[in-house]
Amino acid sequence: MKNYLKGALLLGSLFIVGCSSLVEKKEQANIIIKNGTLLTMNEKREIIENGVIVIKNNKIISVGNEDLLKKYSATKVIDAEDGIIMPGMINTHAHVSMTVFRSLADDVPDRLNRYIFPLENQMVSPEMSYIGAKHGAMEMALGGVTTMVDMYLFEESAAQAVKEVGLRGVMTQNIIKYPTADGKEKGETLNRAVAFVEKYKNDELITPGFGPHGPHTVTKEELLKIKELSKKYNVPVSMHVAETDGEFDRIKKEYKMTPVEYLDSVGLLNERFIAAHNIFITDSDIELMKKRDVGIAHNMVANIKSAKGISPALKMHDKGMRVGLGTDGPMSGNTLDIIGQMGYVAKLHKLDTKDRSALPPKKAVEMATIGGARAIHRENELGSLEVGKLADIVIVETKSVNMNPIYDPYSALVYSANASNVDTVIVNGKLIVEDKQIKTVDSKKVIKDITDFKEKVQKVAETL
Repeated sequence: MKNYLKGALLLGSLFIVGCSSLVEKKEQANIIIKNGTLLTMNEKREIIENGVIVIKNNKIISVGNEDLLKKYSATKVIDAEDGIIMPGMINTHAHVSMTVFRSLADDVPDRLNRYIFPLENQMVSPEMSYIGAKHGAMEMALGGVTTMVDMYLFEESAAQAVKEVGLRGVMTQNIIKYPTADGKEKGETLNRAVAFVEKYKNDELITPGFGPHGPHTVTKEELLKIKELSKKYNVPVSMHVAETDGEFDRIKKEYKMTPVEYLDSVGLLNERFIAAHNIFITDSDIELMKKRDVGIAHNMVANIKSAKGISPALKMHDKGMRVGLGTDGPMSGNTLDIIGQMGYVAKLHKLDTKDRSALPPKKAVEMATIGGARAIHRENELGSLEVGKLADIVIVETKSVNMNPIYDPYSALVYSANASNVDTVIVNGKLIVEDKQIKTVDSKKVIKDITDFKEKVQKVAETL
């Protein structure tokens, strides 16, 4: 009997040890997200119900259904509560520091020359760039934007603010032929851009680059230098292209070429180039941009608010070009979230083509995610929820009244959702928004700083 009991105890011990071993064999991760509708935005555009995504360090290591919970454990487990789990959205064109000027002189004709340039010359400083960028980056984070493409003055200050918020930024120093707050002398802004690129070249979150303002506002000499420097450092160039009819007419008169043809003649059109706006372009321009593999930043809301026109971005997308969505500056489009852009993009292209079926919701979500990643030539790292990609992930809650009922998650995102439905945001494997609250910065202080700065702006604006 004693031998029997000893045997039973031994078997019981072995069973317990075996079970413990099975538990111990769970692979450890940092974050697991579960219980949501997972829009992978992969090549097949797979949707996974009761989806689970596993993050280790800054990468996605597994994507699937609840069976993954048997294989992985994590320090942080996030219940999506039937929300939509999607890739982080990418804002392909912004001037984030301009949040300090938002809602100022809206709808005033020739606002660029009457208000924006004079205000910038008097008000822009490293402090202003930092305060505005921090506020704007926080707004983007709360709206589900995880990567932004920016162009502005004192860009090193903006980059610092974006890093503190925790966003991923393609940050380009503005270069223009006129005297500016950060470049009084000829060539100063270009030199500043080189110093900025050298400082941030190997940063984990910030990709530095060159931001020539436009084909008609930068000298040909500097455009040629920017081409060479972009190649030397292997960094992006972000630029306003064919944004106004005046620009188109001036380049046509001076060079007997369209703005796109002119930029190609100086060698700027290539895989490092991100062209913003693209309203006044021809069919031959489109073919040339496709051939050169440039990225396209489609800024629908800013374009129509300024009454400039509708870019043929849908045509470019359907030709297989790299089309992402942008907001432009918060003095132009006023908001910095991409969710708000998607509805306008879908609806206005329907109106423009007189075709209700044009640009369905799935295509708009593509532009906001994997399309944006393609526009900045980083589709191998960003834009979809796939193993090996960087962990930039958003959860859009579906409990709010405006989100119910849902028959199609793409339609819900494009036609029903707004920025306030974003519940959780992860960038580079780090949780930066949780329960609709920013975790990386003091939101009250950020808002107070920009409100205090408003008084300075108002005094100057009254003199213009």
